[in-house]
Amino acid sequence: MTQSEPTEQKRAGRPFPVSWDQFHRDCRALSWRLNELGPFHAVIAITRGGLVPAAIVARELGLRVIDTVCIASYEHDKQGELQVLKGVSDQTATLGGGTGKGLLIIDDLVDTGKTGRMVRSMLPDAHFAAVYAKPKGRPLVDTFITEVSQDTWIFFPWDTGLSFQPPLKDGAG
Repeated sequence: MTQSEPTEQKRAGRPFPVSWDQFHRDCRALSWRLNELGPFHAVIAITRGGLVPAAIVARELGLRVIDTVCIASYEHDKQGELQVLKGVSDQTATLGGGTGKGLLIIDDLVDTGKTGRMVRSMLPDAHFAAVYAKPKGRPLVDTFITEVSQDTWIFFPWDTGLSFQPPLKDGAG
């Protein structure tokens, strides 16, 4: 490593590694909280991070309708401009009366709130839940489990092995 290359610690700010077991426990805890707030007609996962928690929450709450809203905002560890790749289907939006009432939006993390604001504008009356929240994004979510500092970088289990695992498209073997 050269002097100019950031170490994993510096790039990450405060690293917060999350194991599969911990993530599953946190998603179940989120489900317990959400169970008191339903019923919900459908789950909408914000991809890609919201896919795993949405599957766990949908199972725990007995929801069979699962949709996605696909928004690109990160390229590895850099947040960029938001790009809507796929909106919520018309069929799912109809379940929420067009405003999201009775729909449950799930994400792994609300960070700066940019993605959350975009999804909120699509479905203003939906219930927005995230497993983890940072201070800048926290006001956008209705329910979350763990708050971490803004300078924390969460290492999700699908992003890590014994060390960081780059996505296959970036040359990982």
